[in-house]
Amino acid sequence: MIKWAAAFIGFIIRGLAGAIVGFVLGSFLDSLGGSGSKGGGGSVFSDFTRQSVSPADFELNLLSLCSIVIKADGQVSQRELDYVRQYFLSTYGKEKANTIFKTFNDVIKKREISTERICTYLAQRTRYEVRLQLLHFLFGIAQADGQVSKAEVSKLREIAQYLRVGPYDFESIMAMFIKSADNAYKILEIEKSATDDEVKKAYRKMAKKYHPDRVVMENEAIKKGAEEKFKEVQKAYETIQKERGMS
Repeated sequence: MIKWAAAFIGFIIRGLAGAIVGFVLGSFLDSLGGSGSKGGGGSVFSDFTRQSVSPADFELNLLSLCSIVIKADGQVSQRELDYVRQYFLSTYGKEKANTIFKTFNDVIKKREISTERICTYLAQRTRYEVRLQLLHFLFGIAQADGQVSKAEVSKLREIAQYLRVGPYDFESIMAMFIKSADNAYKILEIEKSATDDEVKKAYRKMAKKYHPDRVVMENEAIKKGAEEKFKEVQKAYETIQKERGMS
């Protein structure tokens, strides 16, 4: 497809900015040929973005963040690559996914990417709910090889800061992927010393934040992500209930 070829050429010449320009121009040329309306249903994040960022821009930046996380520990894990590939397959279908993944492989191998620049761009143009979902997705990539390394946690924390995701939300999402003694409390964003009433209040707050009914859209992938986080919140609350004998 023209847009991905143009994005790759632009990336080599002018970095991320060139890739974005190339992608947009290529998308326009694709649409003239009628190919832009065919294929998959678009990025699972696209319905959450503000009008100031196009789906094409968002997807290109998403590709870059995926590569940053995969390279965070100094090695490119095949399991992490497969995780990203599966996302593309489920979102776009086999033919388009293969084209996208070729560009993705080139990005990983050939160019260093500015984490701050990408995240600042997204933070200014996406809603907070998207950034939480995006961070959750990136943690999924890091965990795909069986564990989230210290280097990956450090990079994900940096990404979260640039995305303007609050520290409590970051710790809550991280606790869904990295198990610890106080995991349930971290997911509910409270201290272990919290009273029973504070635990119940925290649960209601987190259940409301991650309840699938708050994701008003038809995209099944986003709904599934919301359901997974909601289940983790429920599980955390039930764990604390059992520990404390709460009713």
